Amino acid sequence: MLYHIFHSTQFSYQQRVSFSHNLIRLKPRDTPFQTVIDFSLSTDPGNSELEEYTDYFGNHLHHLVIREPHHYLKVTARTCIAIDMQAIEQHRMLSEYAKEISYAQILQAFQASTPDVIDAKQFCLPSLFLKKSDPLLRDYVSSSFSYERSVYDSVQEFMGRIYNDFEFVSGFSDVNTPVETVFEARKGVCQDFAHIAISALRCIGLAARYVSGYIETLPPAGEEKLFGADASHAWFSVFIPGFGWFDFDPTNNIIPYDQHIVLGYGRDYADIAPTQGVILGSGLSDVKVTVDVTREEILEQSQN
Repeated sequence: MLYHIFHSTQFSYQQRVSFSHNLIRLKPRDTPFQTVIDFSLSTDPGNSELEEYTDYFGNHLHHLVIREPHHYLKVTARTCIAIDMQAIEQHRMLSEYAKEISYAQILQAFQASTPDVIDAKQFCLPSLFLKKSDPLLRDYVSSSFSYERSVYDSVQEFMGRIYNDFEFVSGFSDVNTPVETVFEARKGVCQDFAHIAISALRCIGLAARYVSGYIETLPPAGEEKLFGADASHAWFSVFIPGFGWFDFDPTNNIIPYDQHIVLGYGRDYADIAPTQGVILGSGLSDVKVTVDVTREEILEQSQN
């Protein structure tokens, strides 16, 4: 199965910008479940400097510099992703074995110094947007956990509680809205729900990371899907020693399967923001984002 992803971000500036440099994370990463078949990145203005890197977390990163005066900046990414359904099914089967691991066993496993545990421990620590342990969040998450209970089942229950307790309200928050504000208001967007989950799970000693990506949306029955109706998405992963990382989507209360496409991983949104930049100029600015995700079924044919 293939996904074709179109992602366009346009910044419009009230006054002319004389110089800008930007970090762009719009090329999805390869994972055991997805492979980038094709990717292109274009900018307008086009007379720019563009270099590609791999960041600390293994995500694709482009550094864009524009030295000429400009009133707007448009960044467009086109990607073709192949989804490995067999690998996804194998991982889902692995999750059945991971469900046997208790919360107490995970805490004990974190005492080891194996490479996978050492790497996962960085996702137990405070990060830019998730700076401290919150007693209210700790109390909130703790009701889903007991030492002898399956941690996978506990996280899945906790995901469902976020889905039921919080209201999706577009425009209520932005990237700088504190987790405490979202938790008190009980409303936000997918980014907020991922941050709530990650912050709470770290409060009780678990490794949780932020996942940025896309989710395929389907139109109502009998209606045609409109181009650009999709959006970026966010969810979270939890590390179970001996088994690896497992994803949970609290916005939709589902275990990500074949409709989720991973862009990248990080400690929180700051590590994997699609675009970040600094401009030399004055006045207000406006941003418009258009995302479209289209599925293409690939039929395997056998030859006799």
